[in-house]
Amino acid sequence: MRPARLPSRALAVLLDLVVTVAVYVAVTVALVASTSSLDGAAQTALTIAAFVLVLVGGPIAVETLSHGRSLGKMACGLRVVRDDGGPIRFRHALVRGLIGVIEILMTFGVVACIASLVSARGRRLGDVFAGTLVVRERVPFSSAGFMPPPPLWLAGRFSGLDLSAVPDDLWLAVRQYLTRAGQLDPRVGWAMAERLAADVAARTGAPVPREVPPPAYLAAVLQERQAREARRAFGQASAGGRTAPAAPEVPVSPAPVTPPPAPVAPPPAPSSDGRSEVSRDVPPDGRRGTGFVPPA
Repeated sequence: MRPARLPSRALAVLLDLVVTVAVYVAVTVALVASTSSLDGAAQTALTIAAFVLVLVGGPIAVETLSHGRSLGKMACGLRVVRDDGGPIRFRHALVRGLIGVIEILMTFGVVACIASLVSARGRRLGDVFAGTLVVRERVPFSSAGFMPPPPLWLAGRFSGLDLSAVPDDLWLAVRQYLTRAGQLDPRVGWAMAERLAADVAARTGAPVPREVPPPAYLAAVLQERQAREARRAFGQASAGGRTAPAAPEVPVSPAPVTPPPAPVAPPPAPSSDGRSEVSRDVPPDGRRGTGFVPPA
């Protein structure tokens, strides 16, 4: 994710302010027209309530429901996220909105511009206190984020590992290493792979096999985790390019079935030599068929 800079953020805030002020003016005109019979104190209270609801509560509600994408940010290709990259919640939008009243509305954006210029990631005071960050969603495509698959001889090798104790931040570090391994110095990349592989092995309780290189081990374990997540999310039999092993067949004893009444066969016709012929449908042991076919 690339942090948004001051020009794009200022344009997004300006668009949001234009829409918010237009809604506020329309609501104020409607209130004045509908409350003309009230006294001045009641009209003042309604005006303050409209200001708080529209200019303060409106942006908070929009950012909460859209997960950090207001109209101005959507037009500029921006989004508000948490410091760890996750979507914001109501408390993040609430802190941003309340502090934004002071640093944007009351100071005409001067405090927000100064804080954004001073911050290394372009954050204003509301972002600092809320633990959020405004990032760019429209970034040029780059092949640097490609994660190479593990070797074929490691397919299904780590299907029995217990990955529940591996935290999300460690998975994120493994993924970032694999996507940028080609850009690292070979010695530095190998040292990072060894350290990450040791951390993952310590959480899973199984050591890294000696014949498996650390980068290949990380790629195989990460693919196994993605395959499990895909099976859990979509319920498919195959995920990650591997087919789930078939369940062993358990022999089931058939329930006793009452045979239907055997049809009465006509008496055997005597042959030319006086011996009666046996029907071909009768088995050699002399028992008649019951019509029951055992299950396969």
